[in-house]
Amino acid sequence: MIRDLFQTLWSTTVANSPQARKRARQNDKRRAHNASLRSLVRTKIKQVIAAADTGNADDARAAYDSAVPVMTEWQTAASSRKTRQPAIRAG
Repeated sequence: MIRDLFQTLWSTTVANSPQARKRARQNDKRRAHNASLRSLVRTKIKQVIAAADTGNADDARAAYDSAVPVMTEWQTAASSRKTRQPAIRAG
């Protein structure tokens, strides 16, 4: 909460022109949106790893299939993460 307040104050005090104020507002919105997406990606990856650790290939495949659409929001990071799932590729 304090961090959000500080970021809001920081972005509004630094911006002196209308364009800079708008850019600061947009950056705040995008930062919040991207943070929630990053959290969702981490959660999905944890679910895939947990399903793979159980040894059930069907559950692992289902968890992986549900994680792929979320991970492909960022293509570069998604390709790195998808290749790092050896239990899924082996199953």
